[in-house]
Amino acid sequence: MQHFDLKQLQWNEAIKEQLLGQGLDRLPHAVLLVGPAGVGKTAFSEQLAALLLCESITQELTACGECQACRWLDAGNHPDFRRVAPEGDDDAEEGVSEKKAAEKTKKRSANIIKIDQIRELEGFVFTGSHRNGNRVVLITEAEAMNPASANALLKILEEPPASVYFILVSSKTKSLLPTIRSRCRVIPFGAPNADAATAWLASAGLEKQAARYLQLAGGAPMRVAQWKEQGQLAPIDALVDSLISPTADPIALAARWDGLLKGDGLFRMEHLVEGVQRWLFDLALECMAGEVRYHSGWPRPKGVQDLNPTALLAAGREINQFRRSARHPLNQLLFLENLAAYFLRALRPVA
Repeated sequence: MQHFDLKQLQWNEAIKEQLLGQGLDRLPHAVLLVGPAGVGKTAFSEQLAALLLCESITQELTACGECQACRWLDAGNHPDFRRVAPEGDDDAEEGVSEKKAAEKTKKRSANIIKIDQIRELEGFVFTGSHRNGNRVVLITEAEAMNPASANALLKILEEPPASVYFILVSSKTKSLLPTIRSRCRVIPFGAPNADAATAWLASAGLEKQAARYLQLAGGAPMRVAQWKEQGQLAPIDALVDSLISPTADPIALAARWDGLLKGDGLFRMEHLVEGVQRWLFDLALECMAGEVRYHSGWPRPKGVQDLNPTALLAAGREINQFRRSARHPLNQLLFLENLAAYFLRALRPVA
């Protein structure tokens, strides 16, 4: 759970006006919030859910935060609210032993919204409200629904009771059934302008190097905030340092990366692989166009002009095979040695 102030994301005020400008009574009963990860979609969805359940709405169309309904929602036990999210062996199951985690993984598929989760909503949707008010279903990572669960949701969306609202959130809308999208009013979210995002990050305690991390996150401030919350900023810096001046020995480079993964934060193998891919992309872009997309906040390595952009881009594509198994490599050190070998091979100067 993040500990930043998510209630005033100024860059989403225009979306709020678009959705609620004609009053809460005109709000569609199914909305789909779409856009890149880290731009505030989930925070917005939670505020919208709170507004729909609040029993003392403010003149600014925000939840009061003080009524019984708001207190129940904040405590996570509001009887007229259901939240659906993917089940599985997520990244951060603290306190779970490896043996228990493995047993849990065998029992259920990772990162999927199952049909049973949707079927459980039927009794909630078609039963009266406990508070004689609205009922809200919030589905985060809606693209994680498998075909069976998506079709089960479609049946519920066909004729929901007038007091029931569905809020779906997705960063990968192409994975959603077209029929799901057609049943909802689609609300697109984009990355905020750099000034607004940097100002918010500064208020969250990230004044130093905020622009650097914001660019690395593709302009998504919530992702940077998550990195800070999870202790990933120092490993990210250390990874980039290892890429700027890498040792020529893949075993030594792999050992350096292995040390980053054994830190106290939540910097994982998939984050490391993604970081290597982005670095290769920037090297290729710098070779071809003299600019970078993700790493302008870091010192540039020497000899970039001598590299082969075709080889750099090819290596980035080849590393996709590492991303597919990054969550559960059979041998972490061997995995890293192979990754380091691919990376260093791409850095050979043009003959």
